[in-house]
Amino acid sequence: MTALIDLPAEPAAQLPQRKNKAGGSLGKYLLIRFALIFPTILILVTMVFFLMRLTGDPITAALGGRLPPDQLAIRIHQAGYDRPIFIQYFEYLGQMVTGNFGRTISDNLPIAGMLATYGTATLELAVNSLVVALLIGIPFGMMAASKRDKFQDAALRVLAILFYATPVFFAGLLLKLIFSIWLGWLPVAGRATVQTEIFMTQLAGPTGIYWLDALRSGNMDAFWDVVQHSVLPAVALGFLTAGIFLRLVRTNVIGTLSKDYVEAGRSRGVSEYRLLTKHAFKPALIPIITVMGLQIALLLGGAVLTETTFEWKGLGFQLAHYLTARDFVAVQGIVALLAVIVALTNFIVDVIAALIDPRVRY
Repeated sequence: MTALIDLPAEPAAQLPQRKNKAGGSLGKYLLIRFALIFPTILILVTMVFFLMRLTGDPITAALGGRLPPDQLAIRIHQAGYDRPIFIQYFEYLGQMVTGNFGRTISDNLPIAGMLATYGTATLELAVNSLVVALLIGIPFGMMAASKRDKFQDAALRVLAILFYATPVFFAGLLLKLIFSIWLGWLPVAGRATVQTEIFMTQLAGPTGIYWLDALRSGNMDAFWDVVQHSVLPAVALGFLTAGIFLRLVRTNVIGTLSKDYVEAGRSRGVSEYRLLTKHAFKPALIPIITVMGLQIALLLGGAVLTETTFEWKGLGFQLAHYLTARDFVAVQGIVALLAVIVALTNFIVDVIAALIDPRVRY
């Protein structure tokens, strides 16, 4: 009997080998996720490039009818748009790898500089909106889960649907009407007042995020001015994803509250509040973190309408401007940068999810 129970001891040399194998699983997962960034960006850039070329060459699309035919032909030849399209495509990819996105056609500005200037504004808006979405979605989702199938739960689920279904521009106009025109509490539009814009331009902060650079400089008047201008755009865009987070938290918290270890804690007399906040909340965060990467793409898409509604000078505002001007070279550069941001954000979210939950592996 003893011979059956006492198994031979595993050699000590094999223990580090198992540890390395587990670590290799995480490393392999992260390596694959990082490698997927490049085909994702390539596919998006390729689709945009060829879709833009369906309308013809960018010079004719932007300046056709405003220049004589001979000058138009000269501009097309100088830009190389009279060459075969696949040569243009591979040349564009080579330039993009080096950070050269060309120059805009409508106003002859370097696209790389434009992306750096306006990209931080869009990033600031997306981060602010994500914070608003989390502050609304997580508490309300937990409240809906704790009041399951009651009036509060039904009301919050309807609210989540309204958040997601309401167009961003309509929410922005409604918020401006109430809080800017009727109540006069917050600014109507813009990223800051003229004085603060001048100060931020002279400051040339390292991050380009106004509230952070103003806080670093110690100018609290500029900081408060930037925060006031940020509230309505962030709330309007944050509503878009707040409904998703609310329903996601509700579903996962309800599922966690039915687990055996939660029932065991309830039988020992642990309060419902403690079970909700200590035992059910943390497992519910894992799917939120996983989905958060997808919501960044949704926020960047909604930023186009939000920035246009609030005259927030970011990539979305510039994208609408260059689409109107039919400046497809600038549009390609903006979409390429947005693709890079979305791909990198999804990779970072995958890393965080893999570190929190060991089950997230290939």
